[in-house]
Amino acid sequence: MIDDSRFEVLRDRLGALHGKSHALARQIGDVDLSALRTPSDLALIPVLRKSALAEMQRAEPPFGALAAAPTSAFLRLFASPGGVYEPESAGDDPWGAAKAFAAAGVKRGETVVNCFSYHLTPGGRILESGALALSCPVIPAGPGNTEALIAAIAHLKPSVYAGPPDFLKIVLDKARALGADVSSLNKALVSGAALPESLRADLEGAGIHTRQAYATADLGAIAWETDDAEGRLSPGLKVNDDLIVEVVTPGANDPAPEGKVGEVVVTRLAGDYPLLRFATGDLSAWAAPGRLKGWMGRADQSAKVKGLFVHPSQIVETAKRHAELGAVRLVVTRTGEQDVMTLHAETASASDALAAAVAATLQALTKLRGEVLLVAPGSLPNDGKIIADERPAP
Repeated sequence: MIDDSRFEVLRDRLGALHGKSHALARQIGDVDLSALRTPSDLALIPVLRKSALAEMQRAEPPFGALAAAPTSAFLRLFASPGGVYEPESAGDDPWGAAKAFAAAGVKRGETVVNCFSYHLTPGGRILESGALALSCPVIPAGPGNTEALIAAIAHLKPSVYAGPPDFLKIVLDKARALGADVSSLNKALVSGAALPESLRADLEGAGIHTRQAYATADLGAIAWETDDAEGRLSPGLKVNDDLIVEVVTPGANDPAPEGKVGEVVVTRLAGDYPLLRFATGDLSAWAAPGRLKGWMGRADQSAKVKGLFVHPSQIVETAKRHAELGAVRLVVTRTGEQDVMTLHAETASASDALAAAVAATLQALTKLRGEVLLVAPGSLPNDGKIIADERPAP
């Protein structure tokens, strides 16, 4: 098998970090680093989920023993919702956003008005650092304060907007109502909210070339839209070459089957805050090699049934214990005043005996009784859902 050069770099970097990041060393465990040669080999290492990261940071503050350098080595320290804290490593463009700006057509020296938040969370800084790496002056606007923002745009005449796409629409509509000139804006790199085609059409109809990036507070810029040689939007989002990105079955460590929606898992080892197989909680699928389809929902699907939590990992494990099963989905409904669980499982070998065996495994793993409905292969929706809570809202 040809050794991918990225994995040679991965192995070397993991070896260098092993004695510095104690939590990373624990995550690797007794895995032989020389065995990591292809993306599928990464399944030897357990996924690190955000909920576990928060617990690690509470147990070993400030960064859960993941940091490979003392706190004084970091430039900025951030706090995000959910009790998770992120340090910013030193260096130019530590969050990897410069390439996203370049892909959106931004040239060196263009002025950027940055409308991502600068308050505690790293959103504003992620985009700012990318713009500064391109020698682009930045107006640190943050969200809100629309009239002052419009006045600044009219006076300073930035050509690039960075921020949520829906907020840009608010700014344009408000400027039109005020009779203010914000026509200097002709490019936008948007993130943090959905960009439906109707909204993209509105923004581009206002003369603003609009491209989106997929970024998270933990990892920075993960992927972004690009144009083809003729300036047309290419399908999907190009993955940051500095990262290793996987799509795994929600609740599991293993890669999702080809073409299936799964959870985005990212390895970022640059800087002094390494994240190995970090689960973003976001759903996506591969549009093509190296290109994600974009954000397709959240993978957080745990449900409380009859007072007990049921997790996707339990449902995945149920399927693994029966080789005849393919895709599975636990549907939670309510009949009368009772919660009801039904495991829908794809199989080409349906039988009463198999259904009974699967039901026994489901009960053993969840401590709850559930029905089992065996269905034909390909019957279940390809939307990444392992648990579908269909109970009416209280």
